[in-house]
Amino acid sequence: MKTAMQELKDKIQHAIEQLNEELNEYKAGYKQCLINIQNDIDSQMLEMEKEQMMDAFVECWKANMPDGFECKLSADEYYNQTYKSEQ
Repeated sequence: MKTAMQELKDKIQHAIEQLNEELNEYKAGYKQCLINIQNDIDSQMLEMEKEQMMDAFVECWKANMPDGFECKLSADEYYNQTYKSEQ
């Protein structure tokens, strides 16, 4: 399974690869814009999305389990098992 941000990154990479043929000035600018967006995804957005998913995991656990039950899986382990294998 991939996160939405991972899917977006893949789609951007595919678009970049499609632009490699016959680059004109317009296409070169568009390609650079896509590369910049992809760099932002790598440098910030994937980590932000991971933190949001881990927070949601913890909140869901707290909301649905009675007091005294201990979670056997950390939020980080949940994220890594669910989403890291696809990267």
